[in-house]
Amino acid sequence: MADSAARSHSEESVPERGATCAATLRWSVRGLVLLALFSVAALYEAKQVAAFASDDIWWHLRTGMWILSHHAVPVRGLFSQVADRPWVDSDWGFQAILAAAYSVFGLRSASLLLMLSKFLLALLTFVLAGGWRKNFWSVVLLSAAAQYALANLTLIPMFCSVLCFGVELILLLESRRHSDARYLFCLPPLFFLWANLHIQFVNGLLVLGLFLLVLVAEHIMQKLRLRSHPRTGLLPLAPAATTAIFSLVAALITPNSLRLFPEFSATVYGSARFKYFAEMRALHFRQPQDFVLLALAMAAFLALGLERPRDYFKCALMVVSVMLAFRVARDTWFAVFPAIACVAAVLPDATDEKRFPGLRNYEKPIVVSLGLLFVLIAFMRVPSDEVLLRRASKTLPINACDFLRNKHLPGPLFNTSGWSGFLVWYLPEYPVSIDSRLGLYGDRANAQYFALIDGTARLETNPSFAGARTFLLEADSGLAKGLTTLPTLRDQFRVVYQDSLAVVLVRSDVAE
Repeated sequence: MADSAARSHSEESVPERGATCAATLRWSVRGLVLLALFSVAALYEAKQVAAFASDDIWWHLRTGMWILSHHAVPVRGLFSQVADRPWVDSDWGFQAILAAAYSVFGLRSASLLLMLSKFLLALLTFVLAGGWRKNFWSVVLLSAAAQYALANLTLIPMFCSVLCFGVELILLLESRRHSDARYLFCLPPLFFLWANLHIQFVNGLLVLGLFLLVLVAEHIMQKLRLRSHPRTGLLPLAPAATTAIFSLVAALITPNSLRLFPEFSATVYGSARFKYFAEMRALHFRQPQDFVLLALAMAAFLALGLERPRDYFKCALMVVSVMLAFRVARDTWFAVFPAIACVAAVLPDATDEKRFPGLRNYEKPIVVSLGLLFVLIAFMRVPSDEVLLRRASKTLPINACDFLRNKHLPGPLFNTSGWSGFLVWYLPEYPVSIDSRLGLYGDRANAQYFALIDGTARLETNPSFAGARTFLLEADSGLAKGLTTLPTLRDQFRVVYQDSLAVVLVRSDVAE
């Protein structure tokens, strides 16, 4: 009888072992897919080294080095010919982090920070898409689409706003889902960090204000019995309002405090940006990412229509975010996160994980740790500083700068804005005549510069050009061609250096 019971037990355990092996295989496949989802974008950066795609990264690095060496936040126009003018450095925290990493890893630090940022972006999109709560393959597809829509993000302070906004949205949505104000308690420290990294924390405050406004409206509707809230009840208004106030106060704990708000209006959404910068134009739908964003937005509005009961906060947020993202190409990220959160709400819940919860518990730390390890290993393949500068010399005027420095050409220098950030970093002894700090130069100076570049203003009307003695210009620019070919101008300027990228000119009265 004992042998019969043993055989019966053995026969019954075979299906269980088979099911366990199948579940283990299924979880292994899931783990590999998640590992790819979290690390592919970062690994791609290790190969492409796109961290220096934006010229602004260079002057941020130079400013961060100044901050670390002087233990202070600059209040004047460093490395500029208008150094006496006041300047609100709203990105000083990012610059200090970048410079600290540079002191350890050199120029490779920019790639490391971008790889880590891409890794964090993948985690945020996965969590907003439903994470481990929703159907696995639907979440993976949604997260991958969101990452692709944001594939063009480079290492500039705005990436800090992208990540902080994702965290903020997770906290706000989780507080509504659970009707638990404790999620909101993380917002004040988040806004303290955000306000010291990038000025678009103001966008986050506006979203928080929208969240509070919708919550007030829901409480009023409930009191008037116009709407009954499902199951868990409404989020308490008092702690939400208190947290919002503390978040605003925390955002003001910066070296610039209240000066950040007028600076936000002048630089982030100022008239000069809309007039002269392509990133501020509406989406032109000439690249696949634009169509992916459109598909996500359409899917989000469809999901809002299907969701019951409707979430008025997500409805309001989608309307506001889509209006901004489709008007300003730079801010497409502002619509991607809300869109995937709305679609995730109507995705089917996860079901196959319930039978083997132990495997699921191990999946999260293992996959995240392995993804981070892959990123750090891939960082070791990023080239050295010498190789990076050699690559950069194909698009940046390194040889022209070396000539200018070695020959001790006289200042002031007139430069075009395309290389201004690099000049600040590589040639700090020659203060630039213009760069991307719009708030420092003002609308008038920017208008004069772009009128000069476009050929719609006389040269002598631009003070920076009129006072300059040395000129560093793109070799194929209209201004360089005009100064070297027009009979009325070529006698006033002399070419002292020229290559396929840049041309250096001096006034004719400058000694050899």
